[in-house]
Amino acid sequence: MTGPDMSRKKGPVLLLALSILLAILGLAGFIYLFVLDFNVYWLFLAPVIIALYQIPAAFFFWLYRKKRGAPGSGGEAEEENPGPGQP
Repeated sequence: MTGPDMSRKKGPVLLLALSILLAILGLAGFIYLFVLDFNVYWLFLAPVIIALYQIPAAFFFWLYRKKRGAPGSGGEAEEENPGPGQP
């Protein structure tokens, strides 16, 4: 299974692997920063720091979902859902 079909499947898998790796590195970086110099300011800023360190992982996961064409990601055209109670 070589050719264009295989390269199309490798792209999203690499993006998923990269997002997982960046998520783990973001948590490791936060733990390193938190343990190295613990003080009350880090305790209050911890949610913001974790969120900032996870932005690259979230971006690559968004790219993965977009390339894969997952529902709700905007990768493919979807039928319009009128919502509950609508004909």
